[in-house]
Amino acid sequence: MLKNYTLILIVTLFLSSLTFAGPRNKLGLNAADELLIPVGSIGTSLQGSNLASIQGIESMYWNPAGLAVINNKTGEAMFSYMNYVADMSVQYAGGAVKLANIGVLGFSIKNLDFGDPELVTTVYAPEGTGETFSPTYITGNISFARAMTDKIHFGTNIKYISEDVANVTASGFAFDFGLQYLAGKSGLMFGIALKNLGPRMKFDGPGLDRTYIENGVTVVRRVSLQEFELPTNLEIGLSYKATFNKSNYLNLSTTFQNSSYASDEYKFGLEYNYNNYLYLRGALRVLPDKEEDEALFGPSFGVGFRYPVGGVNLGFDYAYRVIEQTGFNSTNQFFTFNLGF
Repeated sequence: MLKNYTLILIVTLFLSSLTFAGPRNKLGLNAADELLIPVGSIGTSLQGSNLASIQGIESMYWNPAGLAVINNKTGEAMFSYMNYVADMSVQYAGGAVKLANIGVLGFSIKNLDFGDPELVTTVYAPEGTGETFSPTYITGNISFARAMTDKIHFGTNIKYISEDVANVTASGFAFDFGLQYLAGKSGLMFGIALKNLGPRMKFDGPGLDRTYIENGVTVVRRVSLQEFELPTNLEIGLSYKATFNKSNYLNLSTTFQNSSYASDEYKFGLEYNYNNYLYLRGALRVLPDKEEDEALFGPSFGVGFRYPVGGVNLGFDYAYRVIEQTGFNSTNQFFTFNLGF
């Protein structure tokens, strides 16, 4: 037992030293904002407060350590769709499979859809050239998680980021590391995750070429853009599962998030579980030092269902986030389907 607590303490201090106290002057200056758009209805309805207790395939985004627990014989598959803001949407698909005596291997792909194509405009054709473009933002992910002991779970993600806007592209890699500790039968769970750790990203491509006439000679030069850092963050969470009887459970969760790109956040969530069939969820977050207009979303709510059909466990989860800032006419809703084999 003492060794387990010592390991948790060492890892916590190490990760904290890497990312704690990100400078506030980076607000709004990070690359790959799509990494911050959540996926899945469970974690979203709980605002990520369930960092310590989340399990299964959806944990690949929130805390990869939770992938070590797959409550199915072979694996899981997940499909999610979200209405974001300004007519944008997010499509996500993932799968995970158990590897005997090794761990759990997962993979996923996320696409950020910007809606209708945009017109190409130039200085000489401000109303449009007749051509259109549509940005393509895709994130691919490979995950691995393993139960190191019956109480300690570890997981990691390797993400490939690809962005393409009108013949200008950027690509990069990011890494996540997660840890969960289950304090026996007490109902307490501890979690920590370091997310989006990786090198800077920079846009480049023929779309940045500009033509000049110098001394009667046509010259093509490419505009060089600034590099930007990834939105690295450190999250530390605590959850408590209260068991009233064999059919009724309540999970209380909270997570602290320190970021290199935004103000610190405190997340608080509550989930009611009836007989592992019906789930009711709600959460809120607090940003005590937030900048003006920094918090786009308010409280979140959700509901989930699980039901076995033959040899397949079917699941559906829904989440809704309140949009606090004016100027956004769309709702922020998440629809997630889960298949367990």
